[in-house]
Amino acid sequence: MPTDVPPARVVLGVAGGIAAYKAVELLRQLTETGHDVRVVPTRSALSFVGRATWEALSGHPVTADVFAEVHEVTHVRLGRTADLVLVAPATADLLARAAHGRADDLLTATLLTARCPVVVVPAMHTEMWEHPATRANVATLRARGTLVVEPAVGRLTGADTGAGRLPEPDRIVDVALTALRPQPSGDAGPDLAGRRVVVSAGGTREPLDPVRFLGNRSSGRMGYALAAAATARGADVTVVAANVSLPDPAGANVVPVGSTAELHAAVLRASDGADAVVMAAAPADFRPAHLSDTKIKKAADGSAPPVELVQNPDVLADLVRRRGAAALPVLVGFAAETGDADADALGHARAKLERKGCDLLVANDVGGGRVFGRDDTEAVVLDRAGGERPVPPGSKSELAAVVWNQVAEQLASRE
Repeated sequence: MPTDVPPARVVLGVAGGIAAYKAVELLRQLTETGHDVRVVPTRSALSFVGRATWEALSGHPVTADVFAEVHEVTHVRLGRTADLVLVAPATADLLARAAHGRADDLLTATLLTARCPVVVVPAMHTEMWEHPATRANVATLRARGTLVVEPAVGRLTGADTGAGRLPEPDRIVDVALTALRPQPSGDAGPDLAGRRVVVSAGGTREPLDPVRFLGNRSSGRMGYALAAAATARGADVTVVAANVSLPDPAGANVVPVGSTAELHAAVLRASDGADAVVMAAAPADFRPAHLSDTKIKKAADGSAPPVELVQNPDVLADLVRRRGAAALPVLVGFAAETGDADADALGHARAKLERKGCDLLVANDVGGGRVFGRDDTEAVVLDRAGGERPVPPGSKSELAAVVWNQVAEQLASRE
């Protein structure tokens, strides 16, 4: 979760679905991170969670009625003064009313007057989410600059399972706090709106026998921070996740993989028609030449069995080759390097950028156990023109913002 976002005024809209109970945890997390949250439920939402709960946790009066606090013109003031409007859950009915500019309650009136980022997180049964009317309403809202987060897939009301589940509260908070950062945008809304991007995350594992594998310490935090940042900027995000144990980033399509070969196939498949691919995963360069069908036992004489290695496919290099002379996708690599007798970490990263032929390379010095598995990081973003953008120590969310700024500039220059 981003922790570097200054306190802000947040309107938390809650529509009348069973997932309204999860918004209580959203409210708690937002207030505990220092934000001033005003809850605006629909009348139906108050059937699921009562006014007293919202008031006790937010410290503000709660109403769904545009005629409450008329002297303060609340239906206009809330939207005008908010730094973020977050609607979670958003029902099919709320999406329809918002898309058609209705202002028949306090929440929809607030949406019409908001001049800040608006994040909408739908939750409904699969049939409702997939209905052409709902999809058209979502497309309308996105075209106006609203960030509509794709719902999760999972257990719904009763025994039903499918697309339409509200993402977990901490994932929604990630998107909300990322959206609170100043985002480059234009008349069409966030700068990545309508873009399709692919992010790889985590570390691959190469099986040695049924028990053991060769792997690395990558946690996937950087890739997931990139996914959350891209979602908050309006992109359609696919994450190819190698052995990541973190909760899925809200709104992203997550494709789990294990080995480098699986990562290679999944990334190349997902990159078809993509505008950008960011390779934040740590794929193994080598794999055992032979996979034992049984667990390798200790030798009686104490000797260790030899392990022959073969080279894995190079995902980033293959992306560059497949792109050829085409302008897209913008390709971003990561270099987790350490210095040695030949060069320092940045020198090795520059050589890798030249060798790979990608557009940008994010160089991390991971000597001494830095970066891997931690929430903070520092890096230098290199480009093919010889430019360097140092990113001082900070959160991985901050680095993700810098990376997408650079990608957006590259995309704009190719149009």
